[in-house]
Amino acid sequence: MELMTQQALELLQKALTLPEEERTLLVRSLIESLEDVTDQGAEHAWGEEIARRISDLDSGIAKTIPWEEVRHRISAILAREM
Repeated sequence: MELMTQQALELLQKALTLPEEERTLLVRSLIESLEDVTDQGAEHAWGEEIARRISDLDSGIAKTIPWEEVRHRISAILAREM
């Protein structure tokens, strides 16, 4: 784990004194603030991966399985595990 700056440690100490409900709201706000940060490299890589998968489907390289068969397989696995 990376070390926090003194400022971050002080904020953390203050935050930990808050009631649980306020800490929860604070955490949610911090997480939401990070969701707006995008990794352009990752976005580009996902775009390429999606295009590759579509191409594989269109060309017949990738084979699909009907939902009914997938559901049957999942049910069979779950039945064995119980």
